[in-house]
Amino acid sequence: MVKFPDSEASVRLNPLGRWCQRAVNFLFPTETDTWLAVLRIGLGLQLIVYALFLRSDWHYLFASSGKGLVGREVGEAIASFESPLIPRLGWLVAIGRNFNVSEETVLSVTWVCLLSAGCFVLLGLLSRPAAILAWFVHLCAAESGGLLAYGADSFMTTALFYLMLSPLPDRYSFDHWVAKTKPKNPQLLGFWRRVLQVHLCFVYFIGGLAKCLGNGWWDGSNLWRSLIRPPFTIVPPDILVRFKYALPVLGIAICLLEVSYPIFIWMKKTRLIWLMCILAMHAAIGLLMGLYLFALVMIIMNVAAFGVSSKHATTQASCKNLDQR
Repeated sequence: MVKFPDSEASVRLNPLGRWCQRAVNFLFPTETDTWLAVLRIGLGLQLIVYALFLRSDWHYLFASSGKGLVGREVGEAIASFESPLIPRLGWLVAIGRNFNVSEETVLSVTWVCLLSAGCFVLLGLLSRPAAILAWFVHLCAAESGGLLAYGADSFMTTALFYLMLSPLPDRYSFDHWVAKTKPKNPQLLGFWRRVLQVHLCFVYFIGGLAKCLGNGWWDGSNLWRSLIRPPFTIVPPDILVRFKYALPVLGIAICLLEVSYPIFIWMKKTRLIWLMCILAMHAAIGLLMGLYLFALVMIIMNVAAFGVSSKHATTQASCKNLDQR
């Protein structure tokens, strides 16, 4: 009588089965929700700072032609050219017009919604509805901003998108304390963290590769132009001239740091070193160029993706498996 091997033995003997098992283990690692709490709290602070920074210029930036800096129609025309389904502030203004609500009132309510959503996300109160509202309103503002939007807006939209799809609420949120929700599936938490990690690896590798293909980063000229271009002239030019020989070294270091990010950030022995270097790079960008929002959102995403240990989750999973046996 022939005995067929069990499923575990089949996986061990079958190369395809081993490959599939490794892929599943990579995509669905066991994680706690600590990284999600870091992402939620960080993005809540990011939204609050973003809304407060733009408070005095909100109407000036997003009003229609003749009232604002450039006119909202320019940014919305660019967005509609890319896709007519991208949400824009013009949609909200059009809805308000149907109810005899002025454009100024709609923009004011939109700003209040963005600030309130940031506060709710920070506290973890109605976490998922707040994350969805924050993502939608910020996306509307970023797309209507058009020519005025930059990297911080893109990464904020991406991070909020991941946050609203992640298994909220986390155990550090106000929702968890009130509703006493059950712990989320560790594999599902691991999947969304893995998506964020892989996304960052692609971002840094492609950005670093683009830098390496040009000459400006190897001789430091791109750093020089970035630091002397208004309104980023925080460092006096005479100091830059004094340390001009360090610019090529910094440029090459940035290129190598970003290109090698997908390799060394995964290795346990080098992960902390590369993470600290990336955080230092973004902190320097924020301090030396005044790009505080961009630096903050990149620091938040990196800390949530790679700065939180998952040893506790692995220990819990091992104990659970032993109990089941």
